[in-house]
Amino acid sequence: MVVCIAEKPSVARDIARIIGAMSQRDGYMEGNGYQVTWTYGHLCTLKEPGDYTPAWRSWALTQLPMIPPRFSIKLIEQEHITKQFAIIEKLMQAADGIVNCGDAGQEGELIQRWVMQKAQAKCPVKRLWISSMTDEAIREGFAKLKDQQDYQPLYMAGLSRAVGDWLLGMNCTRLYTLKYGQNRQVLSIGRVQTPTLALIVNRQKEINNFKPEPYWVLATVYRDTTFTATKVVTKREQTQTGLESAEREQARTEFKGKFTSKEEGEEAFKQIEGKPFVITKVEKKEGKEQPPQLYDLTSLQVDCNKKFGFSAEQTLNLIQTLYERKFTTYPRVDTQYLSDDIYPKCPQTMNGLYQVKFGGVAPYADLIRPIGGKPLKKSKRVFDTSKVTDHHAIIPTGVIPQSLSDAERKVFDLVARRFIAVFLPDCKFSTTTVLGEVALLSSPEGDTKASPRGGVEGAIEFKATGKEILDPGWRVVKGNAPESPESAESADKEEEKTLPTFTKGESGEHKPTLTEKMTTPPPYYTEATLLRAMETAGKFVEDEELRAAMKENGIGRPSSRASIIETLFKRHYIKRERKRLVATETGIELIDLIREDLLKSCELTGIWEKKLRDIEHRKYDAQQFIDELKQQVTDIVNDVLSDPSNRRITTEASPPALSKGRGS
Repeated sequence: MVVCIAEKPSVARDIARIIGAMSQRDGYMEGNGYQVTWTYGHLCTLKEPGDYTPAWRSWALTQLPMIPPRFSIKLIEQEHITKQFAIIEKLMQAADGIVNCGDAGQEGELIQRWVMQKAQAKCPVKRLWISSMTDEAIREGFAKLKDQQDYQPLYMAGLSRAVGDWLLGMNCTRLYTLKYGQNRQVLSIGRVQTPTLALIVNRQKEINNFKPEPYWVLATVYRDTTFTATKVVTKREQTQTGLESAEREQARTEFKGKFTSKEEGEEAFKQIEGKPFVITKVEKKEGKEQPPQLYDLTSLQVDCNKKFGFSAEQTLNLIQTLYERKFTTYPRVDTQYLSDDIYPKCPQTMNGLYQVKFGGVAPYADLIRPIGGKPLKKSKRVFDTSKVTDHHAIIPTGVIPQSLSDAERKVFDLVARRFIAVFLPDCKFSTTTVLGEVALLSSPEGDTKASPRGGVEGAIEFKATGKEILDPGWRVVKGNAPESPESAESADKEEEKTLPTFTKGESGEHKPTLTEKMTTPPPYYTEATLLRAMETAGKFVEDEELRAAMKENGIGRPSSRASIIETLFKRHYIKRERKRLVATETGIELIDLIREDLLKSCELTGIWEKKLRDIEHRKYDAQQFIDELKQQVTDIVNDVLSDPSNRRITTEASPPALSKGRGS
């Protein structure tokens, strides 16, 4: 008998139906030579400190650092897990073979390997590796089962990540809680959560320390069109063609449309008031805009937060449900490309979308009709096998969705429209730039105050730009209205105004304005912008090699970023104010008192991600990674223990249960 083990009962039922295991048993299904059982996600976890030695059960600085001689796993102590594991253990010990049907990724590999180890399975193991849960994908996967040994580096990388997070999280959380937490607040420290919190805290400090300064913008309205001042065109620039280019450029850019003093702005206003506005240049350029790339998990979470206000975790849960119901492909991905072998299947997927109906309306039929019946275009921005590792971008499967909730429909709609968009033509547009100028008053002899630039004759140049869509191309997929006022506002900004027709040399009356404005601080993070910051965290790292490594990884994995943000909420390190993410007093103080810059920097996770990726690719030794981390944790403990200050976190939190404390 061959035992197949999936991560969830719903996935197990789909697999059982395809391979013919139709008889229901207690905790598994059986038939056609197969027994199909399941976990509930993680059944096993690394042991807690107290499981290794009684001395580590209580929190004490004298027991740090805690470094087990050998890491071990244990069953999670929950009744339904204990019952299901007993069934799995019995099946595996009698099995002739096992098929690991866990999610095809690092975490899925780790979950099932630990279960098999705990069950002491001895038989050969094959691996099912699929990117969607459609019947066709399951059949193809079982026809191409691979040896589990092929995925040993993936498992070692996942194991190294788990052990590393245990060493850093368990030790540093106890260390900082006992040293600075007054036994009233668990100060959770983690490789990913702490640098993420530091991003929010540092941004908040920038905002709090920002001192707004006034400036004045000169503009004018000509033919119902607002032109904004851009620069002073001096007389010598106009006439002395032999002027050195660098000097000419300095004269051109000395004024950037802003005045830092009101008096200077008012003087310029007086100089042009009542003088004719002259159009000096009209330039039209046609351009093309390519379709956006397909979704990876982070870009989907960003769009769902912007458009619908969904949290990162909410989006992950919704797209995971769509995957399990076979409507979309595997969601926990960090690539926006498809492998070339997916291209022949795309017409079938497109046909499925053509038939989709919500409330009796087919939302995609009109979008697909123009490209139906002919070969779909194949672009390197979409199909590039070299950019795909374990899984490809998130796309629909072609299975027609049924009984979707409103939130599920919104997420599916984004994925479907993005998939259709990449096969549509580029958007064609025309950008119009119109320059105009108003002459400054000529300066009387010896009078250097007659113009705002010390008596130099010339003019102030103004500019207006407009954008006209000539052929919407792929943009027809954006036909659905924005879901919130904030997204509507951003959509308005996205579409520039279309200008009336202007002719070079024309002139006429205009109405100048001088508007006082204030410089603004950087914006607070939202979940959307924080996700992007986590994804692009390499820009905060000085080391070129690490920065290059983090281009692929950023802070944390795409699948873990949502839970990291939720952890910061649960720890009361951050809170929501509408869409803003605001650091609490506890969160700010924690970042301030952490002595080791590496613990709160993006560089730490950059180092980890590079090494873990190298372990996956057999370029780095997992044991070396763990040994280096053990030494690093020891150094951190010794450094904090030697702190002679009496710093403490001030908090109103109730006393914590000092029994756990591990965070990634």
